[in-house]
Amino acid sequence: MLAAVRSAALVGIDAFDVTVEVDAAAGLPQWTIVGLAASSVKESRERVGAALVNSGFQVPPRRITVNLAPADVRKDGTAFDLPIALGILVATGQLEAVTLERRLFVGELGLDGRLRTMRGALSVARHAARAQVSTLVLPAPNVGEAARVSALELCAPVSLAEIVDQLRRGQLASARDEFSNTREPRRDSADFSDVIGQQTAKRALEVAAAGGHNALLVGPPGAGKTMLARRTPSILPELLEEEALEVIAIHSVAGLLEQDGVERGVRPFRAPHHTISSAGLIGGGSSPRPGEVSLSHHGVLFLDELLEFPRHVLDGLRQPMEDAKVVIARASQAVTYPARFTLIGATNPCPCGRAGDPTGSCNCSSADIERYASRISGPLADRIDMHVTVGAVALRDLSGKKTGDSSSEIRQRVESARGRQRKRFAKIRGLTCNAFAAGRWIDANGKVRPESRELLQTAAERLRLSARGYHRVLKVARTIADLEESAEVGPAHIAEALRYRPVIKSAADSRHAITAQISTT
Repeated sequence: MLAAVRSAALVGIDAFDVTVEVDAAAGLPQWTIVGLAASSVKESRERVGAALVNSGFQVPPRRITVNLAPADVRKDGTAFDLPIALGILVATGQLEAVTLERRLFVGELGLDGRLRTMRGALSVARHAARAQVSTLVLPAPNVGEAARVSALELCAPVSLAEIVDQLRRGQLASARDEFSNTREPRRDSADFSDVIGQQTAKRALEVAAAGGHNALLVGPPGAGKTMLARRTPSILPELLEEEALEVIAIHSVAGLLEQDGVERGVRPFRAPHHTISSAGLIGGGSSPRPGEVSLSHHGVLFLDELLEFPRHVLDGLRQPMEDAKVVIARASQAVTYPARFTLIGATNPCPCGRAGDPTGSCNCSSADIERYASRISGPLADRIDMHVTVGAVALRDLSGKKTGDSSSEIRQRVESARGRQRKRFAKIRGLTCNAFAAGRWIDANGKVRPESRELLQTAAERLRLSARGYHRVLKVARTIADLEESAEVGPAHIAEALRYRPVIKSAADSRHAITAQISTT
C-alpha cells in the first residue's frame, strides 16, 4: 500500500513542500530512504522504527521504501521523523489516509516516541500558511515561534501515540489555547549612565543606533570601548513585527532561538571572538548555515579587537555591508540569508595601545602603527560611517557621580528618530533607517539645504572622500537632523557628521583610514 504525507524542508530561512511517500511491499525486510536525503535523514530509520515499536504499533517485516519528493533537492535535518512514521502506519493499514489530508507534519522522534524540538519551525509555519494548510502538527517546544503566524491552526502532541489517537478520533487538539503571545517587560542589565565621561562616544553611539550606522571605536586599553559597545542594545528600539519574524526565523534555523532570547522582541547583539573563521562570520559549511552577520540581522555585530581578526575574514564583510544579504553558493544549491546589521568595532590605536597618549608612553614606530592599521583594508574602513576616538578617563574621575542620560532616555530619542525615518521610507519595502538607504536617494529626498550641500562638497574635496564616503557623511547628517527633530539637514548637522570621518593627509594615509585617525588623536 502506498501512503503520502505532507511535510516541509528548509532552504536558507525559507521552507518548501516535501511529500513523504511510503511504500510497504512484500519482500525481504528492508528500509530504503531516497530523494537526496542527508545522513541525518537516513538515520531516521532507527529512530522511527524504535519509536513505532515503543509506542505500541506494529512494524511488519516488509520492504519499506521512503521517497522524499521532489527528489532533486537536498533534504537535511530530523524533522521528517514524524511524517515517515505516520506514512508507515498508513501504508501498513494502521491509520486511515484520509486523516492526514490538508495537514502538514514535522518533528523529530525520540526512541520512546516523544516529539522533540526542531529547527526552522517559524519558516515552516509561514510556508504552511501561504500553502493554505489547515493544521500544522509540530513539537510542543516549537509552538511559541510558530504561533506568531496567526492564520494557521497548530497542534502540538507530546508523542507519536497521542497524535495517532487524535487522528483516529478525527479531532486535533489546538495548541494555541496554551500559548500566550504577551511580551515580558524589557529589562536591560547594562545602562549608559554607568559609564563615567565619554560624552563624545555616547553621542556617536546614539547617532549610530538612531540611523543604523556602522561605527569604529579607537582608543587605549581600559578606556571603555567594550563597555560602551555592550550597552548599545539598551538604546535600540524593539523589533517591529515584520523584523521579529525575520530574526526569529534565522535564529530558529541556526538552532539558537532559545539561548538568544530574540523571541522577546529584543534586537540581537552578537560578539564573536577574533579567532572566528570566515564561514563562522559570513556563513557557510557543507550544509550552509547562517553566520554571525545573519544572526545579527536587524541588530548589532560587535567585533572587539577588530584588528586582531584576520584580514581576509574582515574583507568578507564588505559585500554583506553593501547588499544586506549573504549568498552562499554550493554545487547543488545557493542559499540566501539576510544580513542587515549595524557593525560596531573596537580597536587599540597601535600594538601597545598607547598611540596618541599625551604622556608619550607609546614606543611603537610609525612603521609598526602602519603595519598594525593595515590589517583592515581601505575599502572596509570606507564602509564604516563613524570613526570615534575614545580617550582614557582620568582615574580621579572614576569615583565621581554618574553623569549623562540613562539608556531609557537615549532610547526614547532613538525611537523618535527611527519613527521619522519609517515615515520617510514608507513607500520603500524593508527600509526603516537611513544607513541602508541609497545615498543618491538621501541626496535627492533628504531635504538638504543648499549651504549644507556646499559645505559637504568643499569638505569632501579637502578630505579626499570617496563617493561612498560622501554619501555616508550625508546619511549620518540626516540621522543627526532626525535626532534633533529637524526637517532639513543644516550645516551644523553636516559639521558633526564630518567629525566622525578620519582626516586624510596623504595618498598613503588614504589606504589606512585608521592610521590617519590616530595621527589626529
